[in-house]
Parts: sequence; structure tokens; C-alpha cells
Amino acid sequence: MKLTILGTGNAQAVECYNTCFLLEEEKQYFMVDAGGGNTILGRLREAGADWREVRDIFVTHKHIDHILGIVWMMRMICQNMKQGKYEGEARIYAHREVIGILQKLGEMLLQKDQADYLRVQTLEERAESAEMIQEETCLRLIIVEDGQTCEIIGHPVTFFDIHSTKAQQYGFTIALGGGERLTCCGDEPYKEQEEQYARGSKWLMHEAFCLHGQADIFKPYEKHHSTVRDAAMLADQLGVTNLILYHTEDHDMEHRKERYTAEGRQYFGGGLYVPEDLEVFEL
Repeated sequence: MKLTILGTGNAQAVECYNTCFLLEEEKQYFMVDAGGGNTILGRLREAGADWREVRDIFVTHKHIDHILGIVWMMRMICQNMKQGKYEGEARIYAHREVIGILQKLGEMLLQKDQADYLRVQTLEERAESAEMIQEETCLRLIIVEDGQTCEIIGHPVTFFDIHSTKAQQYGFTIALGGGERLTCCGDEPYKEQEEQYARGSKWLMHEAFCLHGQADIFKPYEKHHSTVRDAAMLADQLGVTNLILYHTEDHDMEHRKERYTAEGRQYFGGGLYVPEDLEVFEL
């Protein structure tokens, strides 16, 4: 499986794109969030992925820097369905509140004959009717609950509530095979309720708003975020093999990788990665 980081920045970043990423296996794509605008279309192209082939999308939460790019994906998918240029179904997974928002945005912002391609279902309803609706051309907005699992790009994916202190937010863990997994903890600090998913992960994706040495400048805790030191210490405690840091500030992009890596190395001895936008990892 291949992981492409489409964006690495926090909500107000302008020197890099908002945090979102793409998992790929054998030309099947699973995208997580889409940033804050139509830049997502260019990012997919730069990553060598045709947006038409991104058939599974997960939206972690409703914040602008994660959800507005999804609206552009919805527009492109439904518009091309209406024009007869897009066959079969696409699927967007999220918790109930986010699905409700996407449904309303679709109904308000898309043309009526495009919004008609939207279908809202729970994960259970989707599973029960999968065989009968396999050939239908539509965009399914699928409501997932805490702890539910489904197959995406050929791998079991389990969604979980991260117990956010702000807007409700879900993370996920995906089985890579051989007992290994990648776990995404969303864009807030890890909480103990996530331990069953995060502990022992081969890959842990965790936000790091800034260097711990610059916490007095960027004030991550006031924004419900972590520092590099926090994330590195967590990864060490959880027995993680590899740690990917993202959702950062963007004030010194030239030295971000070097400085974040240096601080993280003091607390975590495993694989430590501070990716640039469009950086690729072989999982």
C-alpha cells in the first residue's frame, strides 16, 4: 500500500495545503479529508491520481480545513454522473453530523439534477443492500458509528470516536496485513479511548502543531493541539514503529522537517517522519 500526503498544514496554513492524504493499493484509492478548497483537485493530479478513481473518502470532522474540499469532490462526481461521464458509485464515510452537513451542502449548492445522485445510508444499510445496488450510479453518504468496520480498497477499516473536546471527530485504523496496521488519530491530541487502535501500530499518524520549544509562540494547547515532543513521547509509550507528524504551523517551511525531526528524536527512537506536501510512503 502507498500513502501520499496531499497536505500537511493546519487550518490557517498558506505555505502548504491543509492536512489530507491518500491511500492507494492496485489503483484503488481511499482519501482522508480534502482540505479547504478546490486545490484538492490539483493535488490529486500532482499525486498521479485521477479524481474519478477516488471512490472511497473519509471525512474526519466538520472543520472548514477538512470538509470544504469534499464539496468540490461532490460537485465533480455528481456533475459528471449527470453528464454520463461517471459510472458506478462513490462513497463518502463520516459520522452522522458530518453526513448531515454534506447532505445539506449538496442540496443547497449543487444543481437539483446533480443532487439527485446523493444517497444517505448507515453502514448497516449499505451492507444489507450491497448486492442489489451494486450497479447503481450514485454518491453514497455513509454514516459510520464508533467501532464499526468495513472493507475499503480491500482492507478492513475501523472507525473510532477520538472523543474530541471541540467538534465531534473520528479517526480510523486500517489493517495492512500480517497483523500490521496504520492508525490515524485525527487532528487533536491522543486520548486513552484510542489505545486499542493506536497501540503497537506500524504507522501512527498524529498531529503536531508546533515545536514544544515554540509552544509559547503558537499556543497549541489553547487550540486543543499537541507539540512535536508530545506526539513523540506518545508514540514511544504506545510502542509504535513509525510516527508521521502533520497538521503543523507553516512559519518556517524551509527548516520544518529538520527542526521537527531533531526535537522528536529526543523522545522517540522509531521511524520519525515530517512529510512535505505530496511526499509518498510505501507502507
